Amino acid sequence: MRVVFGLVLLLGLGLAGFAVYMAQGYIGNYQAQLEAERAASAQVVETTSVFVTTRAVRYGEPLVKDDMRPVLWPVDAIPEGAITTVEDLFPRGFEVPRVALRAMEKDEAVLSIKVSEPGADAGITSRLSAGKRAFAITVDAQTGVSGFLRPNDFVDVYWTGAPPNQEESFGQGITKLIEARLRLIAIDQSADIDTVQAQIAQTVTVEASPQQIAALAQAQSTGNLSLSLVGLDDETVAQVIDVDQGALLGIERQEEVFEQEEQRCTIRTRKGAEVVEIPIPCTQ
Repeated sequence: MRVVFGLVLLLGLGLAGFAVYMAQGYIGNYQAQLEAERAASAQVVETTSVFVTTRAVRYGEPLVKDDMRPVLWPVDAIPEGAITTVEDLFPRGFEVPRVALRAMEKDEAVLSIKVSEPGADAGITSRLSAGKRAFAITVDAQTGVSGFLRPNDFVDVYWTGAPPNQEESFGQGITKLIEARLRLIAIDQSADIDTVQAQIAQTVTVEASPQQIAALAQAQSTGNLSLSLVGLDDETVAQVIDVDQGALLGIERQEEVFEQEEQRCTIRTRKGAEVVEIPIPCTQ
């Protein structure tokens, strides 16, 4: 009887030990899974809704409700100007569409700079900055950089003509930088900045302040205007440039020097038969 009791006791102790071992393993696995879930939760990126296009959109096409849809976008990577709410997208209702100012591919984020105001078209008025005006400049293949100009490029404007005083330029006229880094907003009648085909334009439209436009209008009516294309990342400000034929050929102008005879004032006095001149300060 004692032997049986001992065997039962040993079996019970073995089963209890095995149960403790299995419980420790289960708890260990549970803790490992819990830590893994916590680590995964810590890596979850916060997102918010951003509207993207549902199709490829070309310049000038109207955008309606079905052309855009919301998607989840990482909060720390939202593009500047991205539209995130329906109210921002269609503030005047779905019946008032917006127009694409730039080409957009499918699933591309809709940015405020890429669409017009609700109800507006894709004309150049939607491209003008506050306080700026549009001014057209007549160009040709030579003065228009051989057709390499595109909307949104920057140009320097040079004037060539005869100054009012011909003696200032040896009577041959001068070339002068009159405006630097003006933004182009249209080439002929096109404001599409995504065009890649070179074209010889007859007119280009620049964005300028009213004061700059007055200078451009005066320059265009009194001489010839030429454009110089500014580099994409060139932020330098052009210095004052004024070249005439003499400067081009390295001819130095010789200035005439007039020597003015010093004025001398005297008074005459007579001493007997002798006349004496006495110098005095001149009053004039």
